[in-house]
Amino acid sequence: MLEEVRIRALGVIEDAVLDLAPGLTVLTGETGAGKTMVVTSLGLLLGGKADPGAVRTGAASAVVEGSVVLPAGHPALARAEEAGAELDDGVLLLGRTVSAGRSRAHLGGRSVPAAVLAELADDLVAVHGQSDQHRLLRPARQRQALDRYAGPKAAEVLDRYRERWSRLREVEDRLHELTTRARERAQEADLLRFGLDEIEAVDPQPGEDAALREESDRLGHADALRTAALSAHAAILGDPDAYEDAPDAAGLLAAARRALEAERAHDPQLGGLADRLGEAAYLLTDLGADLAAYAASVDADPGRLAQVQDRRSELAALTRKYGESVDAVLEWARQAAQRLTGLEGDDDAVDALREERAALRAELGALAATLSTTRTKAAVRLGEEVTRELAALAMPRARVEVAVTQQAAESGDPGEGPGSAQTVLEVDGRAVVAGAYGVDTVELLLAANPGSPARPLGKGASGGELSRVMLALEVALAGADPVPTFVFDEVDAGVGGKAAVEVGRRLARLARRAQVIVVTHLPQVAAHADRHLVVVKDADGAVTRSGVATLDDEGRVQELSRMLAGLEGSGTARAHAQELLDAARAED
Repeated sequence: MLEEVRIRALGVIEDAVLDLAPGLTVLTGETGAGKTMVVTSLGLLLGGKADPGAVRTGAASAVVEGSVVLPAGHPALARAEEAGAELDDGVLLLGRTVSAGRSRAHLGGRSVPAAVLAELADDLVAVHGQSDQHRLLRPARQRQALDRYAGPKAAEVLDRYRERWSRLREVEDRLHELTTRARERAQEADLLRFGLDEIEAVDPQPGEDAALREESDRLGHADALRTAALSAHAAILGDPDAYEDAPDAAGLLAAARRALEAERAHDPQLGGLADRLGEAAYLLTDLGADLAAYAASVDADPGRLAQVQDRRSELAALTRKYGESVDAVLEWARQAAQRLTGLEGDDDAVDALREERAALRAELGALAATLSTTRTKAAVRLGEEVTRELAALAMPRARVEVAVTQQAAESGDPGEGPGSAQTVLEVDGRAVVAGAYGVDTVELLLAANPGSPARPLGKGASGGELSRVMLALEVALAGADPVPTFVFDEVDAGVGGKAAVEVGRRLARLARRAQVIVVTHLPQVAAHADRHLVVVKDADGAVTRSGVATLDDEGRVQELSRMLAGLEGSGTARAHAQELLDAARAED
């Protein structure tokens, strides 16, 4: 519910606070005091179009701020959290600033587009006023209202229908993809087969490219490698082809050890060094043997080098196409084989999907038929109930009908898949256009007078009549509509006498389950209020300042007296005002 609304510099209102509460709140005041600006401020708070001309003369901008208290799990809270809003002790704060050429919206301390506030509005407040875009005039809302009125049975069938509809969309999307991309898939399969055949013909092995690269490098430098090994061997163990006294490392180590061995008996430490020289000589001799073996193993085999280079060329052809290395090529082949298996199985998948689609369409047709029957029965009851309510609201000759119709499918349109203009179901032997919520179009119609044709609600009613129809609908839908706050402006236009009392009674009845805010000029309506706010103004030269005051019992008597007779001090008017209050309290 709306807890508080603050208005600054909007029209004639300089600064006003609406302290709201559960139940029925009425807003009254003299003509020109600013009641319309209060409704305008609510419209701004709920994402309505901003008019810079409404900014108070001399002010840089107009500001409207509001706080909303909602129960946990309310859909508006989820949408607010998506927009980044934060709650302040369980209270959602909304704001709107209007200045020359622009407006800004805020939600829970975050700047948001005004459209976000408009989205929240559908779940927060239903505004019924002559210049507002009425919530129940929207076709989707009319269908939702009828479904809620129809009760749990309709909800159960609709939930099942929605579930099956969602699956049908998935099946048709997949079918559309498989059938419209058949040529592309065939081309992809051919490319995959070609690649796999090419890789299979070469038969690369894991790590083969690296091993061949090393072997090629070794074969290409065989002479240099052998010469290097033999030179190192000669340096260590001596060259048999050199002159007899040519020094070598092994001989020098042996001479060094002999020099130490001659004196080791005189010092154990020197003996240890001699032993270490012996170990070094052994290792050096072993290394020389390895160098000799390596030199003998190096073979400059031109034939083998040519084979290695040819093999590397084959592998390079694969790595240019399928991966940076042989291992990457093998991974591509694995994934390609999986993808090819999937592509080759698509024909079977198409057949299975077509069978599932046929079954889904048959099931949806049966569900749609049940849903249509339930809606049609509920539509008759709702129309009769609203018509009875209108009779007590000074519209005794008016008749409301709730039309439930279906659109016949165009001849020859199978309605299959995303490529079709529409989805068609067979319902009770007829081919009709289907949607996400069934095959029905729900429309509220009004015949204002006997004998006149029923016309769509937005076209068949004046502003005052429309507000009363909306009130009658909300009363009839009591308990079925989850919106926590209703705002009525000019709901009592053209109403007086007994009808005005009935308007007040019905607003009070609606307020038992929701917060109701009413802008009214009728004392019969104001008498039923749980909270009475009055827009007051004073004059300071050419500038008018308006504010909003909450009335106590005495203030209510005075305001009702003014509304009754235009004279706050009239004893007769005060007595009549008190009588209205007492009667309303007795009824409530």
